[in-house]
Order: sequence, then C-alpha cells, then structure tokens
Amino acid sequence: MASFKTVRRTGAIAVAGAVGIVFSQAPEFGQQYRQRLGGALAELKTVVADFDADAKRNDLDRKQALDQMRISSDLFIQDRAASMERTIHRYDDLSAQDQAYRTSGPFGRVATIATHYDPALVDGTLDDFEPAVPVTIEGFVAAGAGFFLALIAMALGGRACSGVFRRVRGGRPRYS
Repeated sequence: MASFKTVRRTGAIAVAGAVGIVFSQAPEFGQQYRQRLGGALAELKTVVADFDADAKRNDLDRKQALDQMRISSDLFIQDRAASMERTIHRYDDLSAQDQAYRTSGPFGRVATIATHYDPALVDGTLDDFEPAVPVTIEGFVAAGAGFFLALIAMALGGRACSGVFRRVRGGRPRYS
C-alpha cells in the first residue's frame, strides 16, 4: 500500500501538471485576443474614417467637428459628440495595444496581454475561448512555468510536495 507521503507527492505532481496545462493556454488566449483586437480595430477604423471624411466634406478637422457638435443646441448632437469622442479614444487605445503586440517578441506578447488589454475584448475572448495544444516555444515555457510555480507554491504552503525536491541519492529517490 502506498504511503501517505507518496500519495501527497503524486497529488502535488498532478496538481502541478494541471496548473501547467492551464498556463500553457496563455499564448493561445493571447492569440485569440489579438484576433479580436484586429477585428475591433478594423471596425473602429471605419467609423473614425467616416467621421473624419464627414468633417472634411464640411471643411472641418476632427477637433473642429467635435467642438461644433458639443456646442450644438440639439442634445442628440451633443450626445453623439461624446460617443464619438469615446469611439476615437478607444480606437487610439486599441491601436497602441496592437502596436505593442507587434513590437514585442513571443514572450513579450504574453506579458503585453497582462498589462495592455481592453476589458470588453478580454470578456469576449473568455466567452469564446477554445483551448489548443501548445506547440509553440512560449506554450511549452508557459506550461513549464505553471508546473514549477504550482510545485513551489504547494511546497511553501504546507510542504505538500517537499519530497519532489529531495535530492536523489545513489541513483534512487529517497522516500521517507
């Protein structure tokens, strides 16, 4: 019969493996997020370009058009100015995110997702997320990082997997 320590070690390795699998999905989540980002950018670019073209047809630049809309006596036009400003601001933010993703390397993209993201796009990506087998270097590294971080966390939080870190003596693991 297996000892309690052996069961604990096996359980710790299983949990670490599960965490590694979850971490391995970070690059795939990033890929799916970037695809949504690209779609959102394309649509916002059309809206902003149409607004700019309307302003230009009326001999106005973007700022002048928004200013004119803001001072209109028509509340609908004032509201439309505020919503257009939000749209332009979001387009600028998403463009900056896209640029950050394009200029960061494989591991930088994972970090960029964590620091530069749009909450609405994250929610949509999570709703439609489909896991994938990690076949990229960053997927394997993320899986390994998750595995070892889980082992370390369990070792620090109760020594559940302390045997995993024991040195091998005489070619065989020391179980005690």
